[in-house]
Amino acid sequence: MFLKVIACEIAFREICHCAARSPNILDLEFLPQGYHDSPKTGRTEIQKRIEAVPAGKFDAILLGYGLCSNIITGLTTEHTPLVLPRAHDCITFFLGSKERYRELFDAHPGTYYFTSGWLECVRRRGEKSLAQGTTFMPSNVKSAADSVYQQWVEKYGEEQANYLLETMGGWSQSYSWGCLIDFDFTQPLPFHEQVRKICAERGWEFEKIAGDLGLLQRWLDGPWDAKEFLVVPPRHTVVTTFDDTIVGAQPQIC
Repeated sequence: MFLKVIACEIAFREICHCAARSPNILDLEFLPQGYHDSPKTGRTEIQKRIEAVPAGKFDAILLGYGLCSNIITGLTTEHTPLVLPRAHDCITFFLGSKERYRELFDAHPGTYYFTSGWLECVRRRGEKSLAQGTTFMPSNVKSAADSVYQQWVEKYGEEQANYLLETMGGWSQSYSWGCLIDFDFTQPLPFHEQVRKICAERGWEFEKIAGDLGLLQRWLDGPWDAKEFLVVPPRHTVVTTFDDTIVGAQPQIC
């Protein structure tokens, strides 16, 4: 098959690794991480990329997004089927299934997961951390911090601004574990040391677990089992199902 892939850069390394092993011909396009923090904007950008795909060129358009704040709800296709993993967010991609993600969540609900993409996305955007901890904030928290930090510096001075920024990082108090999702091909990279340092600074327990790229590989390879993937036919729209299937498709409303 000849497949168009439109995905979040958060899974850049993992998708590229799977793409190199796929029997299909793949045209890869990665969008910047963080669109799930502004779902309307993100949905618009993804829809633009879908509409830019020429009719009849590809067998399917693969979307590398989970439900992610409903960013995929409302996406539609006119001529080429869409294929999406059934996932609440991208952590499912790295753990191999939504079932394994649920098992791990039940065992350690206060766990913050780290992957290559989460650790590298700040540098991919050409940004620098503003203060300790901000490089691994959830991106919606970091976005809010970035937008007001300079105002605080101008109004209160740098020391007070850093204090306020750290206070905004109170989200981390709900976590007690930091977990690196590890793969053989990322082991030569310094992620282990980075995550261990972050956990030490936050007083979190550190652990490392083996990732599973089976879901991503099956997504790129096909055929697509309906239990794991949603195939959206032409002139249908992605909808949220509010059950274990996570997403579904319904005919476009004229």
